Amino acid sequence: MAKEYSGSPKYSQLESKRKRLTWILCVSGLCVLSYVLGAWQNTTSPPLKSSDVYTKVGCDGESNTAGKVRSSSSLSTVSLDFEAHHQVGINETDGIEKFPPCDMTYSEYTPCQDPVRGRKFDRNMLKYRERHCPTKEELLRCLIPAPPKYKNPFKWPQSRDYAWYDNIPHKELSIEKAVQNWIQVEGNRFRFPGGGTMFPRGADAYIDDINKLIPLTSGTIRTALDTGCGVASWGAYLLKRNILAMSFAPRDTHEAQVQFALERGVPAMIGVMASQRMPYPARAFDMAHCSRCLIPWQQYDGLYLIEVDRVLRPGGYWILSGPPIRWKKYWRGWERTQEDLKQEQDAIEKIAKSICWKKVIEKDDLAIWQKPLNHIDCVKSRRVFKTPHICKSDAPDTAWYRNMEPCITPLPEISSSDEVAGGALEKWPERAFSVPPRIKSGSIPSITAKKFQEDNELWKDRLTRYKRIIPPLTQGRFRNIMDMNAYMGGFAAALVKYPVWVMNVVPANTNQDTLGVIYERGFIGTYHDWCEAFSTYPRTYDLIHAGGVFSIYQDRCDITYILLEMDRILRPEGTVIFRDTVDVLVKIQSITDGMRWKSQIMDHESGPFNPEKILVAVKTYWTGEASSKKNQT
Repeated sequence: MAKEYSGSPKYSQLESKRKRLTWILCVSGLCVLSYVLGAWQNTTSPPLKSSDVYTKVGCDGESNTAGKVRSSSSLSTVSLDFEAHHQVGINETDGIEKFPPCDMTYSEYTPCQDPVRGRKFDRNMLKYRERHCPTKEELLRCLIPAPPKYKNPFKWPQSRDYAWYDNIPHKELSIEKAVQNWIQVEGNRFRFPGGGTMFPRGADAYIDDINKLIPLTSGTIRTALDTGCGVASWGAYLLKRNILAMSFAPRDTHEAQVQFALERGVPAMIGVMASQRMPYPARAFDMAHCSRCLIPWQQYDGLYLIEVDRVLRPGGYWILSGPPIRWKKYWRGWERTQEDLKQEQDAIEKIAKSICWKKVIEKDDLAIWQKPLNHIDCVKSRRVFKTPHICKSDAPDTAWYRNMEPCITPLPEISSSDEVAGGALEKWPERAFSVPPRIKSGSIPSITAKKFQEDNELWKDRLTRYKRIIPPLTQGRFRNIMDMNAYMGGFAAALVKYPVWVMNVVPANTNQDTLGVIYERGFIGTYHDWCEAFSTYPRTYDLIHAGGVFSIYQDRCDITYILLEMDRILRPEGTVIFRDTVDVLVKIQSITDGMRWKSQIMDHESGPFNPEKILVAVKTYWTGEASSKKNQT
């Protein structure tokens, strides 16, 4: 074969082709490099620095222990170009609606627990204290004002013991409950000594007494329910024992008791034992508690104890202190006859036995019952106890505006007498990341153990992104957090090592009811319909997470009122994280711009080509005016 030399025609042609190919490859490489750099630059958008978000609206990363009132200014936004990837038409001709402040008389407005509206309803079984929401014509289209001298709450754990008087200007409770040592006024702040009607030595000592009777520190008890909670001192002091309590009390039994609880950084909701089920799933709580909670357990054929049984986990405990327990010692102080109190206790004992509870102990001021691990013996006992019968309904978790039923909620079937119905739970803290029994059993359509683990990994990535764009998230700036669409509780689990708690909300009437899964992980939450107001006071949450909420509700109700409700429950200088498609976020931003919020749209943690984006918004600081009914910024 002939050898090619550099001077031959074939060699020259080959060399020319090589040069041309090299040039094409170089140009192509530069184009690719330019594209990659551009994409990387977009993906790694700069964090929302304190100077950009928090300082400019009057926040720093630190506690406002000095109680200074700070001014607000504008937030510098980063413009993201969505036109290349999303064909979204934005109507720029529409003017932004500016929402005025509401009258100062609405400063503590709770739309669905309004005492004035409640008077129109039946007083039987306290139905008038249940949720009664305003009609469409009654909805407020204004912003609920903060009190004139509102300050950022104390940081946790200091907030457990102190709150600013200016934030909740009510001395009534400190006067009415002075003997019981619930709350004291010290200058410009409230102090919570941890006292209570049945724990004069303080909540800590009271909980120690309970711990001598049942194991509170072994990790088997994680979720608790406090009915008629007062200012939630029981729940507050359980937290250091890694027990998370859902505390509730009705509005106006005593002035603002749930408001005080949330101001302290303790989980609480406005709620009442009346005619409807509590908004929690079956088998949710490891322990329930009533300390002189004034609930008539012996009335209505034991309906309220039957409802507690529904939400207690198999093997869960019910703790009762106060009337009628230890009536022989306290009957004079309770201003009741011995006969009356004895009849009440006998009735409670009979009801507890009829629903298959076992009395564990009665010692001093405490009585404790335990729910069985399964219903094998309970089913057999129906030959003796004709009532209450075991429910035939297959919807034990259905609890949104559902009337209580005078029947025992059946437990899942088991194969042996020592088996825990529904599946045993891991001890805390392993419980948080173990596959919940409801998922293991396949009782929730399309949710598998694999999806559960993938969701945990997803939330690791999301939290990494959130920490970068909102540094105060993990620096103690926030305490009370709400997840408006919690799914499996991944956000709460990702935050488990930080000093925060999360109210996990599962939208009512959804195809996937995952609230039971959240409780099985050792977290708390509630059902809710976001077309209505939440059962809380204004200014009770530091941070709200809204992932996909508006895609769910935009065709059900006016999202403007959902955003106004978020503004009501968000504290001044609080933060909201929205996750949704660009068109939905643009619509949200056009509304929040008129609500004195500052906001910024950013890319998804996976990069600019994901159609889901993140909108971070901060509610600016403003208050009502002290001297008149009008408000000012």
